[in-house]
Amino acid sequence: MNYRHAYHAGNFADVLKHTALVSLLLHLRKKDKPFAVIDTHAGRGLYDRTGKEAEKTGEAEQGIARVKDSADNPQPLKIYLEIANSFSANMYPGSPLFVAKLLRRADRLVAIEKHPEEFAALADALKPFANARAVEGDGYQRLRSLLPPPERRGLVLIDPPYERTDEFSEAARALIAAHRRFATGIYLLWYPLKNAPAIGAAIGEILTAGIRKVLRVEMDVGAAGERLSASGLIVVNPSFGFEEEMRAACNILLPQLSQGAGAHADVTWLAEDN
Repeated sequence: MNYRHAYHAGNFADVLKHTALVSLLLHLRKKDKPFAVIDTHAGRGLYDRTGKEAEKTGEAEQGIARVKDSADNPQPLKIYLEIANSFSANMYPGSPLFVAKLLRRADRLVAIEKHPEEFAALADALKPFANARAVEGDGYQRLRSLLPPPERRGLVLIDPPYERTDEFSEAARALIAAHRRFATGIYLLWYPLKNAPAIGAAIGEILTAGIRKVLRVEMDVGAAGERLSASGLIVVNPSFGFEEEMRAACNILLPQLSQGAGAHADVTWLAEDN
């Protein structure tokens, strides 16, 4: 994986991740009480689909460019497309801008980015949003000091670059530590499906830690070659109705995003506390 998300912005993995993010935010908005969102690896916020990085991979053309607006789309997918298409031509928003667009007056976003160039772009992208704050630093380290949020409601997005071989385990440990400080929060952990043993070990750590409500969402678009073709989400404390919304979204997205005969998607409870 190349750290700079400009190479991958708007690909199939972003479509899945951002649809899930929108779904969770819409559920949080159903109650009047404000909420906080913490994005630990926020990136630059806005990406040019015609830039040299994006053109080198062409991933957006196999992702967001193939997703159709339809009356049959579930609400999260409809809102996802509305936000994705609300920016100037050929620009694709990263997670912080999807969040910022859905914040109400009393809600807030803390978006963390450690790479100076990416942080500067992120701070600029978030300037129009009074209740969205960009923070420069290590997302894992900063997360500890931000929990629990004063609102006692919210979502933590952990979306690292997975450049290091131990990052699956580090992301899992960060989620576990955060959950201990803020057990009622919603957690969304994204991962590429490139190292099955490391993913299995990380999931094992999360379940062994005693976290009782864990949903997994995975999609494999069946692409051939070296390019990423599958990714997943671990969702802790998903809102009621999220599972059904993601099943409906996957049923619509998979035929549009499929690149090969082996394409499939799965929504599975790993731990369900009734």
